[in-house]
Amino acid sequence: MKIYEEMITHVPVCTHKEPSKVLVISQKGFGIIDEIAKYKLIDSKVIDTDIESLRDMGDNSFDIVISEAGCESAVVAHINRVLKDDGVAVFSDFDLNDIANTKAKLEEITKYFKIAMPYHLGECNYAVLASKYYHPTADINLQRADLTDGFEVYNSDLHVASFALPTYIKKRYLGIIKN
Repeated sequence: MKIYEEMITHVPVCTHKEPSKVLVISQKGFGIIDEIAKYKLIDSKVIDTDIESLRDMGDNSFDIVISEAGCESAVVAHINRVLKDDGVAVFSDFDLNDIANTKAKLEEITKYFKIAMPYHLGECNYAVLASKYYHPTADINLQRADLTDGFEVYNSDLHVASFALPTYIKKRYLGIIKN
C-alpha cells in the first residue's frame, strides 16, 4: 500500500480550492507524482532536495509545494516565496516525540504561514500542513476528496481524522501549532 504517497499528496490537494500547479521537492517523488496525476488539471514539477534547485523557481509560481527537503530557514523562506498568496505547503518527516527539534521546525514554519498543523501520514510518520489561507479541515473539498478515482487509502474522513492529535502532543506544542 502507498499510504505515505496518498496522504502527503491528497491532503494538500484537497485542502486548496483550485490547485493547478504543484511543486514536489524530493529525491524519490515519483509515487507522489503518480498520485498528483489522478487530477487531470494539475501540472506538477519535481526538483531535487538541494536548495539551489529551489532558488531557481520563480516567485508566486505554485499553488502547492510538497517538500521532503527539511525545514531549514532558507528552505522554508524559498517555499513561501514560490507559493501563491493562497498557497499550501507540506513539510514531511516530523517526529512529534523529538520535542526540541519539532518545536524548532514548527517555529520556523509559523514565521511564514497563517496555519501550521501536524497530521498523520500513516505508520509513525507525521507531516505539517502549512497554509497561507486555507484551513485543512474547514476548507476540504469533499467532492475532490471522495469522487476522484484511484485512491486505496485516502478519503475525506481520513483527511479530517489525520489532524487529530493525542492530548499530550497538543499540550506539548500549545502556542506553536497554528490552526
